[in-house]
Amino acid sequence: MSSNTTTYNRIYEIVRQIPKGFVATYGQVAELSNLAGKARLVGYALYRVDMQTSDIPWQHVVNAKGEISLSPLRFGSAYLQRSLLESEGISFNDAGKIDLRKYLWQPHKSQIFD
Repeated sequence: MSSNTTTYNRIYEIVRQIPKGFVATYGQVAELSNLAGKARLVGYALYRVDMQTSDIPWQHVVNAKGEISLSPLRFGSAYLQRSLLESEGISFNDAGKIDLRKYLWQPHKSQIFD
């Protein structure tokens, strides 16, 4: 198994723990995955997730501003992400931001494994 696969698997295990109705930031997932400062790596890992068949709730990860990160490489999945989050009861303000004070996942350290 390559180190990249192992790193991505750590990221996926953290993302699987985010409960419905909550979000985490890329930086938060990186830190919880023992990859502090590597938020972009979390984005790369989630980009590789098969949205149709995977059990990884990729939609629960947003940027530090509480926004869905936009990229031309996402091929419209930003709209899907917003729809999935709204179906879980997460609301967006008029500027398209999620209130992180309300919806940010705050795991207890005992819930996160090494």
